Amino acid sequence: MAKLTASSKPSKQRYAYFNAPLHKRHTFFNAKLSDELVKQYGVKRLPVRKGDVVRIMRGDWAGHEGKVVKVDYERIRIYVEGVTLKRADGTPVYYPIHPSKVMIVKLDLSDKYRLKIIERRRKAREQSEKAKAEKGAKAEEGAQESKEGGSREKVKEEEVKSEERGSEGGGK
Repeated sequence: MAKLTASSKPSKQRYAYFNAPLHKRHTFFNAKLSDELVKQYGVKRLPVRKGDVVRIMRGDWAGHEGKVVKVDYERIRIYVEGVTLKRADGTPVYYPIHPSKVMIVKLDLSDKYRLKIIERRRKAREQSEKAKAEKGAKAEEGAQESKEGGSREKVKEEEVKSEERGSEGGGK
């Protein structure tokens, strides 16, 4: 999880996490996308939304797939179809699951703005990968130049010294 405050103390991070305003809690709902979706959309993580189909990766319900029925921003939990417990009176109740413990298998693209968000994130990821590649190429280039440059300087210094010796010994 990213740092929420400037402090590195775990207690302060937990405090910021559990007391975050609702509009900032949206970022806590990021979940990994399946390999097929990563290849298709070029994005690794997206916030879970109502209507997405998710696979539960951790906990008692691991391996279960279902549609997200409800997203609870106050409790930072999602509720998945088919993941229910029975109350004492027999009525079923959804089991709350943290969004970090699921993987999105199918996206609900009924919202046109979600496609724009995916496109924006894909472009940003491509640009960052391109920048990393350029930075890596420059670093390798600089390392080669420093190796070559160092040896060239030594050769030049040796040539200068040999010329000085030659001029000293040969002139009467």
